[in-house]
Amino acid sequence: MSTVGVIAVDHREPFRRAARELVSATPGFTWLAEAASAEEALEAAVELRPELVLVEANMPGIDGLETSHLLKEALPATVVVLVSAEGSPDLETLTPAALRALWERHGPV
Repeated sequence: MSTVGVIAVDHREPFRRAARELVSATPGFTWLAEAASAEEALEAAVELRPELVLVEANMPGIDGLETSHLLKEALPATVVVLVSAEGSPDLETLTPAALRALWERHGPV
């Protein structure tokens, strides 16, 4: 099995850190980059060609939904998943098993 390259996009550093730790702890997944804005995400994604991008839905400026559309337009084969850490009491509850299940459900067939 090849590894799944991941980029996380959120304007808040705690979410990006939690995502980085999650990806690093999950066998078969590789942390490629993080971005604090849609513009940074597009630049990183075009350069690194990730298989998976995790995008926070509630970002200032270009929001997560529009960021997702822009990413899919630029990289149609990339799986883009909208997530929200708003109201989440504990980002550390994310698990490698949850990441693997997300990929198995939404990744390429």
